[in-house]
Amino acid sequence: MVVVAGATGSGKSAAALDIAVEFGGTVINADSMQVYRELRVLTARPTDAEMAQAPHEIYGVMPAAEACSAGIWAEKAHQAVAAAHKAGRLPVLVGGTGLYLKAFEEGLAQIPAVPGEVLDAAKRELASQGAAAFHAALGAQDPETASRIPSSDSQRMLRAWSVLAHTGRTLSAWQQDGNVGAATNLAFLKLLFLPDREVLYPVCDQRFGAMVAGGAVDEVERLQTLGLDPSLPAMRAVGVREIAAFLAGNLTRDQMIDRGQTATRQYAKRQFTWFGRQMAADQVFDERYVAQYSESLRQKIFTKIRYFS
Repeated sequence: MVVVAGATGSGKSAAALDIAVEFGGTVINADSMQVYRELRVLTARPTDAEMAQAPHEIYGVMPAAEACSAGIWAEKAHQAVAAAHKAGRLPVLVGGTGLYLKAFEEGLAQIPAVPGEVLDAAKRELASQGAAAFHAALGAQDPETASRIPSSDSQRMLRAWSVLAHTGRTLSAWQQDGNVGAATNLAFLKLLFLPDREVLYPVCDQRFGAMVAGGAVDEVERLQTLGLDPSLPAMRAVGVREIAAFLAGNLTRDQMIDRGQTATRQYAKRQFTWFGRQMAADQVFDERYVAQYSESLRQKIFTKIRYFS
């Protein structure tokens, strides 16, 4: 199977679709936000025309009211890969959520599911204590996990807190037990897209501006009508907070776009850091023209896949 990973705006989605068309493949989503039905524009989900060119899996399959996790996604991804192989197609896994890709290949710790009432209790505790005190209390019980989570990341703090409350064991202790669900029977070709930042960042700026012009504001307005918990992953997608502030009258349109562009660049920077440290790619495409997905790059990719096959 082929993995196409990299930073937002790097051209990886165009490359994955091109690979699928050329080699009879199925495009499988590995972006944590493109799984949500309500977030098509803001997550740059493939268009209907693009999805008609090759089979696509795990796009828009969950409501924003539910929280997808690496474990939920990995199970869906393994099923999609198996189905592609059964149909004689090449699985092309594409996305910028490094944790999901890592979970697919290496598996995850076998942590029991946390009941909803336990998570609700954790949310009430967080609201009562405040983020800083909640983080400190988590650190007193599970310092290893707390050291990896900033106090601004409410979702991960709630996860660690609720696992401890439900099982009596820390999240770090569960993770030390080892993983299950690793993809031990697959041969991977990993293509990593990390173009020069001075080329990528203007693409990020243009991308967010195009999203706003293309209906992102209406999309967030519809999302708000659902009355969802702000800690849900979909509510923390890049751009949602900035557009919500604009809709509330707290930002001008120009300010909203400027902050949304900044958030997009910051997200790309975090992806650079993660992939640079965590992914052992077979080929890194970092040329200046990556974001434009040139014919030269196309032929390099196709040659690499033919050699791999």
